[in-house]
Amino acid sequence: MVLGSGLGDFADNIDVQGEISYKDIDGFPVSTAPGHEGKFVYGTLGGKNVICMKGRIHMYEGYSAADAVLPLRVMEKMGAKTIILTNAAGGLNESFEIGDLMLLTDHISFFVDNPLRGANDEETGTRFPDMSTAYDPELNDIIRQSAKNLGIDLQEGVYVQTPGPSYETSAECAMLRQLGADAVGMSTVVESIAANHAGMRVCAISCITNMSYDISGVAPSEEDVIEAGKKSSEEFSGLVIDVVESM
Repeated sequence: MVLGSGLGDFADNIDVQGEISYKDIDGFPVSTAPGHEGKFVYGTLGGKNVICMKGRIHMYEGYSAADAVLPLRVMEKMGAKTIILTNAAGGLNESFEIGDLMLLTDHISFFVDNPLRGANDEETGTRFPDMSTAYDPELNDIIRQSAKNLGIDLQEGVYVQTPGPSYETSAECAMLRQLGADAVGMSTVVESIAANHAGMRVCAISCITNMSYDISGVAPSEEDVIEAGKKSSEEFSGLVIDVVESM
């Protein structure tokens, strides 16, 4: 699992067997974003072995796309076959509200570098991986059923990753909406590409932590994003726990 901004407390639900700080791994990228502790937490959850990124690596921190997905590749080499990606996202869909959880049904990757550029590792995956079903349909059905069981009004939509760290202008938000995006953020897409390349099953959930300025008239801030993520953490945690137990 990869935990987004303000969602790091989810790791408290894991029966922890150990932790590894990114800074203690020689040559490993270190998370510097607010609300991201920067460590692996591993143990069990719902009777299943899990490893969790408590804080991710972002390209806007100065890392390449390949660097940003290195922790995910480490988890895959450790035996992870399924990845649950989470993020804090800005809402572009006018029917969304702050605090909503959105199931990713697809994404738009054109605004960020592809983590697979360069020499391909044939042992990891094919040179030209198919992304037509980037988010596993069966896993998405499990998430839908879990949300229904818990009485969560789960939104669904398309996520777009932008480079960051600046938030999008009103014109950019309008453009992204015209392209079919329902939520926007600064992560997740490159991780999804790398995970699909490695043959992992992928699903993803966004927490809508702010609405775009052209809808709300409220300028986004990192403090508000983190706070909104924390306020939604109980509902989010319940959903992910139920999903893991149902896999």
